[in-house]
Amino acid sequence: MPLFRSKQRRDIKPHQVKCHIRKDDQVVVIAGKDKGKIGRVLQVFPRRQRAIVEGVNIVKRHMRPTPYAEGGIVEKPAPIHISNLMVFCPKCTRGVRIGRKILEDGSKVRVCKRCGEIIEAKE
Repeated sequence: MPLFRSKQRRDIKPHQVKCHIRKDDQVVVIAGKDKGKIGRVLQVFPRRQRAIVEGVNIVKRHMRPTPYAEGGIVEKPAPIHISNLMVFCPKCTRGVRIGRKILEDGSKVRVCKRCGEIIEAKE
């Protein structure tokens, strides 16, 4: 039996992954210390259900100097749980729920459930 139960990884199984957030999405934070901030998703960890968002959940890391980089206190974004994020709709100018729609040409797109606008990640 492990000594520290809370330190165990709480990954979910691959077939249970359901993530409404994608890389390069504009998202708005709906809970936590950065509530209301809007940022771009830099990286998504679907099995951990977390995402790194630009300018959100900034933490300070004390880095030791190496031959390649100097040391000091570095600020960088930490992962935030995807339940605290909503996709930002530029037409509604707010966080919205998203649905999926199949177009006439057979391609699937994500749409805003509030206004019906097509939401795609900007590359």
